[in-house]
Amino acid sequence: MTLSIAFRAALGIALLTAMDGVIKGQMQQHPFIVALFMRFVMGGICALIVLAIARPPRPTQASLIGNLARIPLVVLTASSFFYSVSVLPLAEALTLSFLAPVFVALLGGLLLKEKIDRRILQALGFGIAGMLVMVWPRLQGHVSGASLGVAAALFSAVSYAFNLILLRRIALREHPTVIVAFQNVGPALCLAVPAALAFVPMTLADLAAYLFAGALGVAGHLTLTSAYARAAASRLAPIEYTALIWASLLGFFVFGEVPLYTTYLGALLIVAGAIAVSRR
Repeated sequence: MTLSIAFRAALGIALLTAMDGVIKGQMQQHPFIVALFMRFVMGGICALIVLAIARPPRPTQASLIGNLARIPLVVLTASSFFYSVSVLPLAEALTLSFLAPVFVALLGGLLLKEKIDRRILQALGFGIAGMLVMVWPRLQGHVSGASLGVAAALFSAVSYAFNLILLRRIALREHPTVIVAFQNVGPALCLAVPAALAFVPMTLADLAAYLFAGALGVAGHLTLTSAYARAAASRLAPIEYTALIWASLLGFFVFGEVPLYTTYLGALLIVAGAIAVSRR
């Protein structure tokens, strides 16, 4: 793997983490469902512009079905993840999402009949241990917004894993711009009605922020996709965990968040398990 590919992957992760930070800021001013809808609307506009420039081949019927099937999962994944971001420190929500590779390996065995060996089970053990270490302080006492945020982040990791399983079936034969367009425009259409019911007036600054978030999301996904097209996933997987660095910096300097020390202890265990899976 060349340095340019590694840089491209790291840049993609940084762009997506920055998008998460922008949406977190907007969710402090607008209803959650409205912020989520605007993220996809602006992302859809950016994705369609890129699609018009790239002019890829028309998707096949099988690709069309696969992309449409992913839309509900994208909505579930984004909804649960951004809810967790709204109530948890950014670094903590992102760290819980690192469990997704472990869930992908398990679901690959259950749904795609891939082999589940001892390493996967060990990785699952590391991931569960890391998750418990990290969220234990949040789960003390009665159910709160923070503990609901933990549950949402875990649900997001599982639904994201299902999403990746479906993506495997179409990623090798579909142009990345088509995939990114579907996963932005489709959720925007699904969220249009509930967002309309909660819609609030917006300033030009708000619209600019959402457009910026949409551009960051599309650029991040396309950058990551191009990196994965040039190097094995197992070589690039560790770079994805640089998201914790960016999330910690954004959380501290923008939102004044200081994650608990257990966040980083749990992250070490979760990342160790995820790397073990990626190197099967």
